[in-house]
Amino acid sequence: MPKFAYVGVNLDGIEVKGTHKAASRSDAEVSLYERHVRQLRVTEKKSLLNYEISGPRIKREEVMHLSRQIAAFLRAGLPILEAVHTIGAENDNSSVRRMMNEIEDGLRSGERFSDCLDRFPKVFPQFYRSIVRSAELTGELDTVLARLSGYIERDLAARRKLKSAIIYPVIVAAMSSVTVLVLAIYVLPKFEDFFASLDAELPLPTRMLLGITGFLGSWWWAIAGAVVASAVLFFAITRTNGGKYARDAFLLKVPVLGETIQYALVERFCRVLGSMVSAGVNLTDALAVTTEALRNRVYIKRLGEVTEQILEGQGIAGPLARTGIFPGTATQMLRVGEDTGSLDTQLEVTAGYYETELDYKIAKLTALFEPIVIVVMGLIVGFVAVALVSAMYGIFRQVNV
Repeated sequence: MPKFAYVGVNLDGIEVKGTHKAASRSDAEVSLYERHVRQLRVTEKKSLLNYEISGPRIKREEVMHLSRQIAAFLRAGLPILEAVHTIGAENDNSSVRRMMNEIEDGLRSGERFSDCLDRFPKVFPQFYRSIVRSAELTGELDTVLARLSGYIERDLAARRKLKSAIIYPVIVAAMSSVTVLVLAIYVLPKFEDFFASLDAELPLPTRMLLGITGFLGSWWWAIAGAVVASAVLFFAITRTNGGKYARDAFLLKVPVLGETIQYALVERFCRVLGSMVSAGVNLTDALAVTTEALRNRVYIKRLGEVTEQILEGQGIAGPLARTGIFPGTATQMLRVGEDTGSLDTQLEVTAGYYETELDYKIAKLTALFEPIVIVVMGLIVGFVAVALVSAMYGIFRQVNV
């Protein structure tokens, strides 16, 4: 049974606190109220075992569902406090329950919903909280939350497509590597011993493979150390601002992959900026938050220059085009929205267009990646097979002689 920590005041006005076991937070509140404890603040305690199992993080899928649920409750006419309480009470995830309980406590103390979300920056990104804050001022919280849920759903779908696209090549590479290792470690040494007993010369492919496996077997510790040192060095460099910028710039220049990353960033930029502008956020503030949401140092640096040009009255489409990191189609579409006064709508249209293009780019990247992996692993396995067949043929000739 869950354990809840509570803080309250008894009938004598003295502060009391402690823990109480109950089936749910609501049951704990009722039980403590019956014991004449008032001004209650009840939070669920988490045991070390539960912490190890569930972990402190809340996945983006949960944020998507929470946004959709709260939007549905608000549209049905429920106050935000009741919506948060109901979701927290019915959720199976203990981390989500505790978070919703803290949000509920904040709402009961008079805080705004967006202020409560600020307590969880790792769960709700900056752009999410900024959009919610603006929606509260315009009275469109239900609409905006539903829109945010849709954005997160599309973002998750794109991530799933990318992951599923690389699963097959990774499996092929892993199985091929295991096959090569088994042949090289257990099969070939037996051939080597057998040929040595016959005083016969091994075929060239077999000698080459045995030389490679012998080198790896003798110097594996040096190779492993070099790999670890390189990984540590790479991690240390990419922790610096210069290293992060160099890494992001390099990835953007890689053929096919760079264009795929660019389309993903443009789609996210238009989607987040469109949501914030629609919610009534000032364009420069929305651009600053959207830029941070991209997490790409090249885009962050170039878009910082765009903000300055917007403040000078140059609009947004022209400065974006001059950065050189946005495709011409995107800037043209945004220029149309800027000229017609429908920038928020055009941002959504542009995001939808690049979402479709991103699916095509991911499919193209997969179509290129799979054959490369299969060909490379096929050559390695083929070389091992040739080495084995050559050795077997050598044995056959030795027996006939």
